[in-house]
Amino acid sequence: NQIITTVADTVIQRVIERVMIELGPAPAKFVFFVLGSEGRGELTLKTDQDNAIIYEDKANEHREEVRAYFLEFATRVSTALDDIGIEFCSGELMAMNPKWTHSLSHWKRNYDQWTSDASQETAMNYSTFFDCRAIYGDSGLLEELKSHMETLLQKAPERFYVNLGHNALMYEPPLTFFRKIKTEEIDGEQQLNLKKTMRPIVDLARVYALKHTVSQPNTVKRIELLQEKGVFTDKETKELTHAFEYLMSLRLENQANLMLNENKKPKNYLKIKTLTKVQQATLLEIFKVIEEFQGRIRISFTRSL
Repeated sequence: NQIITTVADTVIQRVIERVMIELGPAPAKFVFFVLGSEGRGELTLKTDQDNAIIYEDKANEHREEVRAYFLEFATRVSTALDDIGIEFCSGELMAMNPKWTHSLSHWKRNYDQWTSDASQETAMNYSTFFDCRAIYGDSGLLEELKSHMETLLQKAPERFYVNLGHNALMYEPPLTFFRKIKTEEIDGEQQLNLKKTMRPIVDLARVYALKHTVSQPNTVKRIELLQEKGVFTDKETKELTHAFEYLMSLRLENQANLMLNENKKPKNYLKIKTLTKVQQATLLEIFKVIEEFQGRIRISFTRSL
């Protein structure tokens, strides 16, 4: 994960430098930051773009000129990355989308609105932009925004955390009623979506990090810091980190196998027939652990069973 993330970061940095030579110097200080799995430092061999831009506030007469530069800049960067193989985000969570390139004051207003609205959608936006990391430019802009985020979290209404809890429960472990692994039929074979399978651990680590103001974006490091704060016991920390790392290694191994041995593009689906009985038993135990933690979120955040 760390190697793949470092390679991707470096590719993006080189692309940004080339685009800046083409367009000329930026008219304001800015930071290009990444979100999602790259923001958490958890990239796999199958990845797409998740990024955004913050630029410093400028006087009114230069506002449109500055915005036009950064939107053109972002479009060129994202197009070049897509050409290289870091594909466009299907949900358009990219700086080239005008929704995700703004001045610092505009970004702060976004967070103000997301917190005060406290709907499930705005809580989802808040969560998405919580997994962020600066990779080019003035990181102080992102740090100032993060500081603003922490202040808002301390006075957020209870319904904000209730909706964070609901969002963290959207993806359930793939277990059937009879406690077997739930699969999907793809191309006539039973397959397991490993990315979706890992999502509940990412979500539960994030929702507790938001609640306890842990700004570290990496999932495993979040869990460890939450243990230091007394949120998780030593046993719970080991269960969660072992589960996450097992699923991640399985996912990376499957992707590498598809590329090296089958000459196919990496994907997040794993054919269930390729798993040994021991691996299937391990997965079942992991899913039960996730289920228990989701029960805890249900009580702690949504006040329901």
